[in-house]
This record gives sequence, structure tokens and C-alpha cells, in this order.
Amino acid sequence: MAKEQWRSGLGFVLAAAGSAVGLGNLWGFAYRASQGGGGAFLLLYVVIVLLVCLPVLVAEMVLGRSTGQSPLLAPVAAAGRRWQPMGWLFVLAASGILAFYAVLMGWTGATLVQTLTQGLPADIVSAEAFFAGLSGGRSALIGQLLSLVATAAVVAAGVRGGIERLSRWGLPLLFVLLIGLAVWAAGLDGASEGYRTFLLRWDNSQLQDPTTIRNAFTQAFFSIGTGIGCILAYSAYLSRRAHLPREAVAVVGMDTAVGLLAGMVTFPVVMSFGLQDVISGSTLGTIFIALPTGLGSLGATGQLVAVLFFALALIAAITSAVSLLEVPVACLIDRLGWSRSRAVWVSAALIFVAGLPAATSMEVLGWMDSVFGGLLLILGGLLLALLLGWVLPTRFQEELSHSGSPIWLQRFLLVMLRWISPPVIAVGLVISVIDLIPS
Repeated sequence: MAKEQWRSGLGFVLAAAGSAVGLGNLWGFAYRASQGGGGAFLLLYVVIVLLVCLPVLVAEMVLGRSTGQSPLLAPVAAAGRRWQPMGWLFVLAASGILAFYAVLMGWTGATLVQTLTQGLPADIVSAEAFFAGLSGGRSALIGQLLSLVATAAVVAAGVRGGIERLSRWGLPLLFVLLIGLAVWAAGLDGASEGYRTFLLRWDNSQLQDPTTIRNAFTQAFFSIGTGIGCILAYSAYLSRRAHLPREAVAVVGMDTAVGLLAGMVTFPVVMSFGLQDVISGSTLGTIFIALPTGLGSLGATGQLVAVLFFALALIAAITSAVSLLEVPVACLIDRLGWSRSRAVWVSAALIFVAGLPAATSMEVLGWMDSVFGGLLLILGGLLLALLLGWVLPTRFQEELSHSGSPIWLQRFLLVMLRWISPPVIAVGLVISVIDLIPS
């Protein structure tokens, strides 16, 4: 059976950007920026994205397109069986992330339904009570299940009919909603104070703080999605004519723009309604407690804004979720010769079971976020840099040459991939492990 391909390069870029743009941009960016001293975190994040994630993202695209294989088999096809553990790492990371991500996606959908049908909480106590009910018991399991079913339905429809179709309408709609909300938030009384406090505040000591460094690495890798195998899986369906560096820049640019725009929505709301303690004290407090509480004081206008925001979050969540599910699905299709439909529903069922602990325990969810959504991503990025930069440098340059990339750009990216990305990622990985051990 012939392998599917994207209908166009734009379809791939939108799908890859959809993979990158998710809940991590909307709540993770705001939380980590507020924790990490604002401007210092932002500087570290941008440096890591440009010097580390961008070359590694190109390397992941090269590996996927040049082999045409799933994330499980691509490292073996390129460099032999000793690289098989890298393929299993991709499957483990993507499946582990989706296991807890589906829980968050369920919370997002439930909050949207609650806002539409019953309105917003009257105060912070009501918001915390709603979130306590949302994040445990039967409602969390139902939300997790429905999220995986919706994700599976898209992936089962195929690369063109499901993933690309969702991305073509989902990403433009996401940007329209986000820009509109950012413009609205700019008019709030505390807008300038919010920008200044969270995004523009500068503290030199934060540049050396292990938690800030770990947060910047985690945000960069989790947000862009390199090191999980999602982009590798998508790149296997890519035309040989596609210009990989240009498309990587487009993906990174869209992802970073969403993170900054999300901050421009969240921070004015937080400052306007005096919710600083909530956003700094909880990863999830930003999106599920602070925003609904602040918007609740605005009556009908606040309810409309909340509906738009959580609809936006749900779109972002599902475009990321489908890319995560595509990793184990592509592997089952390639390795066992299963039909797409069978691979999708078996994968979704196994991931649902794996996510049950996260649906019933906030502590487990936080642990899975730190390990699957942090350490394993960074490790995957390191292995990609070593494989394409040191083991297969010729393949890397030849594939960029097929893309029409000039010689200077090929050499520049290879230098970054060999000499900059591996040591920087290795330092980030060690700092992250050390910082996580006490907790």
C-alpha cells in the first residue's frame, strides 16, 4: 500500500505547527514566565529555541523524510539496530505525554461546557471548588475518555482526511481567536502592569537559577515538540521538494508567537483582577482558576471571552494530541502491518489505561509532566543532535541539499547541530535532573 503524503507543504507546516501549539503555550508559558523572573525566562527560552531546538527540529525532519519510516523504525533504518532504543524512547515519550495530556484536554472541554451552560464562578473559592471537582472522580475519567476518542477519530481519518484537514481550519481559527483576545486584554486596566510584571521584569540572578533554566528547557522542548517523534512521524509523509529549514522556521515562529500572545492575554487578566498568587502558586491555577475568576467579574462580556478562550485552548489541545497519537499509530502500522483504524483504537485504549493514574491524582500528573513532558523530550533532542550531527552528517547535508538549501545554511546548521546543541542540551538535562531530585 502506497504511503500517504501531505496535500501540500502548507498542510505539513500547519500540522507541524498544530503539533507544537498546545496547552503548553497557553498555560505552561504563563506559569513558567511568572516563576522564572519574566524577562530572564523569556531570554533563556528564545536562546534555547534558536540555538538548540531549531537545528534539532530540522534534524528530526531530515530523519523522518529521508527514511520514510515511523519514529520506531527510522533510527534503525538510518543508523542500524544499536539505535533501536531511540525509537522506543520516541514511542514512550509520545504515549506518556498523551496519557496525561488527555486528562488536561478533558478538563479544558469540561470548563468550556461549564462556562457555556452555567456561567463563570462568582469568586476564587467557587473557582477552586469547581476545579477540585473537575480534577478528580468520574468527571475526570469521562473527560479523558472523550478526549482520546475525539483524537482517535481524527487520526483514524488519515493524514490528509483527518490530521491535515483539522490543521487547515484549526490553526487559522486559533490565531484569529488569540489575536482578538490579546487586543481585548490590552484594554484592561492592569494590562501595562501585567506586561511589565511578568514579561518585562528583569532579574539577573534568574539566569543562573536551576529551576528557571529547567523551566526554559522544558518549555522550549515541550512547546515545539521536538524530541518526541511527532515531527519525525509527520516528516515521513513529506514531499522531497519541501524546504526543510524554511518550514522549521515557520513552525518555530508560529509556536513562539502563540506563547507570547497567550501571555499577552493571561497577564493583563491576572493583574487586573489581583490574581498574582494563583498564577505563581499553581501550574494549572492560571487557566482553570485565575482566568475564570477574573473574567467572572465582567458579567456577560467575561463569559463570552471565557468561552472563546477555552474554545481556543481545546483547538490547541486536539491539534497537539493528534500528533502524539500518530507516533504509536505509525509505529504499529510500520512494524506489524496493521490497518490505520486498528492501530489507532488499540493505541488509544492502551494510552487511556496508562493515563488513569494521572486522571485520579494531581501528584502523578505532575510527575508524568516532569518526566515524559520534560526529561524524556530533552533526552530525545540530545540523541537526535548526536545521530544527525555526528553519526549521519552526510545524510543531514544531502537531505538539506535536496531541499534547495544553500551550502552556507547547510554548514551553519550542521555546526550548530554538532557543536552547540549537544553540550547545551546535555547541560540542560543534567540541571533538570538535579533540580527535580528533591521533589
